[in-house]
Amino acid sequence: MEYNSAQTAGGRFLSDMFKGYPSTIFPLILLITAGHTQRAHCLFHIFRILGVHTALRISDLLRLTCDDVYDFKNRRVRSCITITEKKTNKEKTIAINKMAVSALTAYSTGNARKDRALIENATTGKAISRIQAYRLIRAAAEALEFENRVSCHSLRKTFGYHAWKSGVSPAVIMEIYNHSSLAITRRYLGVTQDDKNAVYLGLNLIESASQCTVI
Repeated sequence: MEYNSAQTAGGRFLSDMFKGYPSTIFPLILLITAGHTQRAHCLFHIFRILGVHTALRISDLLRLTCDDVYDFKNRRVRSCITITEKKTNKEKTIAINKMAVSALTAYSTGNARKDRALIENATTGKAISRIQAYRLIRAAAEALEFENRVSCHSLRKTFGYHAWKSGVSPAVIMEIYNHSSLAITRRYLGVTQDDKNAVYLGLNLIESASQCTVI
C-alpha cells in the first residue's frame, strides 16, 4: 500500500512507529508524493527499493545504468549488479532480491533503454542529481512527519540497521559496506544503549544460580 502526503493521520501513525529509530536511520516505508507521472512513480519506487536493498552509496546508486540491471539480450532483469565503487575503486557484486526484481520488471516495459541512466531525469535524459535524490528523501520524511535527520546516506544506513536487527553479523555488514573498520560500521548501525542492554539481558550462557552447588 502506498501513502501520500494528504494522509496526515496515517503520517502521524507511521511517524509514531519509527520514533525508536536511531536519528540517521530512515524507515523502510518511503512515501511517493502525488502529482507525478506513472513513469516517475516507478522510478521513485526503484530508487527507494534499490537504495535500501543494495547498500550502495548514493554516488553509485545514481550511476547505475539500465545495462547494469537489465539483460537486454535475454529480456530479463539480471540476477546481480556488478559495479566498481566510485569511492573505493573496488569491484562489488550485489544479488538483486525478489522485491527489486519485481520493481525493475514492472518498469522495464517501454521504459528501460540501453546506454541510459536507470534513475533518469526525464527533462535532461541524465541521472537525477544528488540534490534531487535528497529532495525525494526529504519530501518522504516530511510527509511521514519523521522528525529525525535524514540524508542521502539514510537509505544505505537503513539497509545495515535492518540487516543487523535481523541477526546479520556486523562483520559481514562491514564487508558489504566496504568499511575500513568495525567502528565506522557501528556508527552506521546507530547502536544505542538499549541495544546493548538487550544483549546483556538476553544471554544465558551458564546454568542458573539455583542449580549451582556452592563448595
